[in-house]
Amino acid sequence: MSTPRATNGQKAATIDDVSKAIIEQLQVDGRKSYAEIGKAVGLSEAAVRQRVQKLTESGVMQIVAVTDPMQLGFYRQAMIGVRCTGDTRAVADKLAAMPDVDYVVLTAGTFDILAEVVCENDLDLITMLNSEIRTLEGVLSTETFVYLKLHKQFYNWGTR
Repeated sequence: MSTPRATNGQKAATIDDVSKAIIEQLQVDGRKSYAEIGKAVGLSEAAVRQRVQKLTESGVMQIVAVTDPMQLGFYRQAMIGVRCTGDTRAVADKLAAMPDVDYVVLTAGTFDILAEVVCENDLDLITMLNSEIRTLEGVLSTETFVYLKLHKQFYNWGTR
């Protein structure tokens, strides 16, 4: 039997049903105690703690606080489509290193890369575009999609 592969050629993680159930419990409530999760999935608190540690250390999941940027003073969000020349991975690495960039994905289509940015205001966005992103070696052009309202943002798609 072959190892499942994602469409990008990476190996898909092999996760048993109990670990999937733990992930799903945390997607419902990331603050749920290990004891509560243990009751739901049939494990001890210590066993849940150990599995959560393995899942986070392996990169299968992260446990983070998802915030509303506007309520924290970041009033401008945008998705920036980037067209590149040369190796798009090198440009993606440089974008990912920028503090105001929170999402970078290599794409196929009109843009080579999509990068989401969170800035305090429009002036910060303009500065970032002109002084940081457009000056990167390999960036051919950009197109900015300013967010007017974040209508939906959920991370609870479950497991397979």
